[in-house]
Amino acid sequence: MKGLKERSDQFEIMDDMTMSGPELKRTLDLLASINLWLGGNALTRDGVGKMLQPLSKGKTIRIVDLGCGNGDMLRKLHVFGKKNGYDLQLLGIDANPASVEYARELSADMDNVKFSTINIFSQEFKDMEYDIAIATLFMHHFSDEEITELISGIKKKSSIGVLVNDLHRSELAYALFWVISLFFGNHVARNDGLVSIRKAFKRKDLEKYAQEIKGKSSIKWRWAFRYQWIILNQ
Repeated sequence: MKGLKERSDQFEIMDDMTMSGPELKRTLDLLASINLWLGGNALTRDGVGKMLQPLSKGKTIRIVDLGCGNGDMLRKLHVFGKKNGYDLQLLGIDANPASVEYARELSADMDNVKFSTINIFSQEFKDMEYDIAIATLFMHHFSDEEITELISGIKKKSSIGVLVNDLHRSELAYALFWVISLFFGNHVARNDGLVSIRKAFKRKDLEKYAQEIKGKSSIKWRWAFRYQWIILNQ
């Protein structure tokens, strides 16, 4: 497929940070379910586990989730931390205030999970400090230049490192998602899912970014058509 040879710069419907209401909630919930079904949550949880393994469980670990959506990934990490004896302080940030408000609503019973409306290119975000930054299906929204700049800045502010979980740009992945998405009944999720694959990565893309960002990098392909990229400071 010619359109998958290079990364697309096409706009996604969910890139509209003013989107709100029932349609936004339905779409966020569906995207969270798709991420669960296709192994995305497990991939992020596995990566965080690897990054936490060398650390003392008595130490408080601050994790920030970039582009948190409805907060589903942090709720999964909350359960993971409790189950494995980690003291996690979890902060989800998103540029869409309606997404943040919905995430707060769904996470109201978790006192170590917070959310905030922050633009990742703002000075407020640049001044933040944390131990681990996670980006699940987030980095593909940006250009190559923005990704290198963004991850370099995030790495400097994270004491442990950065975990990127994103899509593999593949003709087979595109075709399979096209078929599966026929059953969604949600135009936004279908459109943005297909666009996301066109904007996603091949291994050579991630390897190029890794060369430009100093640090210990590990890039692994996982089912279903995902890359787990861990950048460590230690």
